[in-house]
This record gives sequence, structure tokens and C-alpha cells, in this order.
Amino acid sequence: MTANVLSRTRRTIGASKRNGEVLGYTLWFVQGVLALLFLYTGGTKLILPLSLLTAQTPVPLPGLFIRFLGIVEVLGAIGLILPGLLHIRVGLTPLAAAGLVLIMAGATVLTLVSGGGAMALFPFVVGSLATFVAYGRWRLRPLSN
Repeated sequence: MTANVLSRTRRTIGASKRNGEVLGYTLWFVQGVLALLFLYTGGTKLILPLSLLTAQTPVPLPGLFIRFLGIVEVLGAIGLILPGLLHIRVGLTPLAAAGLVLIMAGATVLTLVSGGGAMALFPFVVGSLATFVAYGRWRLRPLSN
């Protein structure tokens, strides 16, 4: 009887360890994809001329605000990757993801307000992925120093 309980316990521990590893790899993959996306979008907001950027937005936003968003997106992308790679200040990763969630919530609302119902799906999905990373790195599979 005791051997049977011990065997089941070992299998359960092994399965949960494998599930934790899969979750860790999944979080790293999503973090990488989000970092590339936000590096691209933030970088373009920093490099392109303001006249071109303000002409592309359905809701008129001030040029300096768009530059600010670019800086925040680039810093958020860096915050998703570097703390985990360098094992320094790993608590910044869920905070960076949470900040990107706020940006994508605003982008979703602005897209809906401007009449782009189906177009709001993209920032919503990106925000949902950032929410997954924020919660996953905060509660489910935190990075260790």
C-alpha cells in the first residue's frame, strides 16, 4: 500500500515538474515574440517622422505622445528579456509586461472608438499575451535570481 502511494506521488511530482518546464518555455517564447513586436513598433515610432506617424493614426494623437509610447514600448521589450537573461532584477519582467498590458488596453480602446471593430482584435490579443506573461512570471513560473 505504501509503495503504491509513493509511486503515485513520484509520478505526480514528475508530471508537475514537466508541466512547469513546459510553462517556462512557453513563457520565454511569448516573451520573445512580444519583445520583437514591441521593439519593432516602438522603434518605428522613434525613427519615423512625426508627420508620417500622426497621419497614420485614426484618432489624432500629439507627436510627443507617440514618441513617448515608442520609448515605453522599447523599454518594455527590453524589460521582457534582459532581466531573465542576466538574472538581475527579475521582478522587472512582470512589471514590464503589466505596463505593456496598459498600453495595449489603450490601443484597443482607441481602435474601437475610431470604428475599427475587427482591427481592435490585434491589440487585444497582444495585450492578452502580455497579461499571460505578467501573471505567469509573477505567480506561476517566476524567474529566479
